[in-house]
Formats: sequence, structure tokens, C-alpha cells
Amino acid sequence: MSGIVLDKISMVYTLNDGGEVHALDDVSLDIADGEIVTVLGPSGCGKTTLLNILAGFLSPTKGEVRVEGKPVTGPGPDRGMVFQQGALFEWLTVSENVSFGPRMAGKPKKEIAETVAHLLDTVGLQGFGEKPVYQLSGGMQQRVALARCLANDPKVILMDEPLGALDALTREKMQGLVLKLWKEFGKTILLITHSVEEALFLGERLIVMAPRPGRIKKEFRLPFADQGLSKDPRDIKAAPDFVRTREEILSMIWEMEEQIMGQSESETSE
Repeated sequence: MSGIVLDKISMVYTLNDGGEVHALDDVSLDIADGEIVTVLGPSGCGKTTLLNILAGFLSPTKGEVRVEGKPVTGPGPDRGMVFQQGALFEWLTVSENVSFGPRMAGKPKKEIAETVAHLLDTVGLQGFGEKPVYQLSGGMQQRVALARCLANDPKVILMDEPLGALDALTREKMQGLVLKLWKEFGKTILLITHSVEEALFLGERLIVMAPRPGRIKKEFRLPFADQGLSKDPRDIKAAPDFVRTREEILSMIWEMEEQIMGQSESETSE
């Protein structure tokens, strides 16, 4: 089967004092090739744990993850990661960062140069190839991070709060870039965010997770990602359907947050 399959994933962390934290419980999710899926939920719902299991950084306590039908047993070139901070080599130039993966893979120099030029043009960094990364703004560094990920040509791109550190205007511009890259390169994308609006705008499907233990609470199928390829983002985000769904999800998350706070206060008082 193509795409991503999360099959009854559970994750339990054992603490130093012998206690346990149930981070995930029986999470199952199928993501088709070329689909973009966003995940959000309150703190402690296991979003990042789920992403790290899919990346191969963690092994689940129970269940199995498959990408393109193959079990995930560790990190691999079929999965690329984009983090909240670019995790770039700041002492290297933009071009050297983007070309790092293909150079390590032994690709021909001419092919690497063509790939880098195309990707820098695609992410709007023409003319910045010889700039050291540390001289770039946060938004430009995230463009480099996206280009570097795409240069490795992974089947799946995993994004952990990739736009969370950006200011509001830059963040909205980068949301448009994520959609552009998704459509142009046809990658399967799983993106974690704390922003309800961002999750709604970018996800063909939006997964809301509940905590203690982490599990899928509700799934939404949405038209806004496709609309974002041709319509003004502000018009989309002001549309009645968008606003209604946003308020529904916000209410759901607020209710879960209040339950968490109530449980914490109860545990403290005991």
C-alpha cells in the first residue's frame, strides 16, 4: 500500500521513578500519497511523539508504522524533516546547505547545481545562494530548510511546528509557500501545529488529538488547502465555513485544556 499507515500505535514512557506516561494509545491513521494532513491538539496529546515515531526517531511500544508498504525501523531518506528552527549549518552558505544531502549521496555536480538553482528559485531565494545562513531572517532560513528537505527528494515530509517561530505576516506568506511546494512536488506532508487557523488552512485533512493518553478525537476533511492555491488567504480565512469550523475546533481544544487543568488541580490537592 502506498502512502503512510499508522497501525494501532501506542507509546508508553517509563520514568526514572518507575512510573509511566501513556503518550499515545491505539492511534491508527492512513495518509494517501500526495496528501497534506495537519495535526493539532492541547499540550500533552502526543503530537510530537507521533511525528518522531513516524520519522523513526522513536520505536512505538505497540503497533507498526509503514511508509510505501515498508515498516519504519529507523530514520530513512524516504522521510524528510522540517523543524521549528531550521536546524541548518549556519557556517555554510545557502547553496551549501541545500546541496548537502545530494553531495553526501554522491550525486553528479551538474545535477546538484541544477537542483539547487531550481529549488532556490522555487522558494524565492534567487541571488541568495552564496549568503551565509546566519545572515538571513527567520523566514528566509525556513525557506532554506524547505529547499534542503526537497533536495533529498523524500517521499514524505514531516513538519514539526515549521512556522511557529515566525511573525504573523511572514507566517502567512510561508503558509502559501508550503501549499505551493505541496502542489508542485506532490509530496505527502504531515504537519504539526498549535495554530488552529494554520491547521485549517493547510490541511486537506485535520486531525484533532486528545491527551492522557494521546488519541485521535476527531477528523475533519477540508477544502481550504486546495482553495489556498488560487484564492487570497485572507478571503478564505474570513469565509463563514472557515470561521465556523475554526470556532468548533477552538471550543473542542478549550474544553480539553480545562479538563487537563481540572485534573492537575485535583492531583495537586490530593
